[in-house]
Amino acid sequence: MGRAIRTESDAAANEAEHAERTCASCGRRMPSSAAPDAKYCSAACRKHGVDATDRALEQRIDELLAARSRSSSICPSDAARALDPDDWRDLMEPARRAARRMVARGEVEITQHGSVVDPSTAKGPIRIRRPR
Repeated sequence: MGRAIRTESDAAANEAEHAERTCASCGRRMPSSAAPDAKYCSAACRKHGVDATDRALEQRIDELLAARSRSSSICPSDAARALDPDDWRDLMEPARRAARRMVARGEVEITQHGSVVDPSTAKGPIRIRRPR
């Protein structure tokens, strides 16, 4: 009994099956145990979804980056302050979620100390920039 020979199509199918998926709400990587058609990583994300504030933060991130040089970055607080100058602190986690969703779509990168980091595991201060 011989060994099964893997073809390129088998490898591509396996890769597609295990492709990284991200939560539609928080932008974090989906757990491998999640159903293949799952859109959210948790009940909390399913309940929250993506609302008008989330979309407005994504738009502010895009606008702020467009107004700067291609090599510049912004802090999530810049987007939060642009949306609500008085209560911006409440928008910090939503701004980070917006940045993670934009990373998943390939629109931005998240960095720490100038190096690109995994948005699903980044802790502490982050910067957002256009992909290089």
